[in-house]
Amino acid sequence: MSPKDTRPKLLVVDDDDDFRESMELEFTDRGYQVITAPDHRTALGLAAVHRPQYAVIDLRLEGERGLEVLQDLVERLPGLRAIVLTGYSSIATAVEAMKLGAHHYMTKPADPDALEEAFQNDKGDPTVPIPEHPPSLARHEREYIEAVLAATGGNISEAARRLGLHRQSLQRKLRKYPPRR
Repeated sequence: MSPKDTRPKLLVVDDDDDFRESMELEFTDRGYQVITAPDHRTALGLAAVHRPQYAVIDLRLEGERGLEVLQDLVERLPGLRAIVLTGYSSIATAVEAMKLGAHHYMTKPADPDALEEAFQNDKGDPTVPIPEHPPSLARHEREYIEAVLAATGGNISEAARRLGLHRQSLQRKLRKYPPRR
């Protein structure tokens, strides 16, 4: 890397090696200088050195929460345009991501064109489709659990207490793949 490198810098934080590699290849071809990190600590270290303008952060990192990575990056890099990506979307995590400074919240699989457009877009889209069918009861349950979990800072024991569940019951519910609707 030369000191005069003027390419925009993108930090990709995801524990999936293949995903990080594909994002690196795709965005390097688009003219970005791409830095990748598999975890929170590495992401913060690389961000301090490279000071990226953009970030793509996975919501669920192995043993860590992407929302905490987002919060730390936004605190250290004001003006960072961060997108939180997830395969487990919920209203609770989307709202929390936006409150913590995410520029956008998107579901996987991520289309690089959509990601790049989201980095540049400062306004919402009033034409986004509104689903015809309401989410299922199971989906509402999952979103409520995630909201309580977010409110407890990810503390499973405290979230279980607030939900009136046994800790192991909550862990079983969290291991289930969230319903599609």
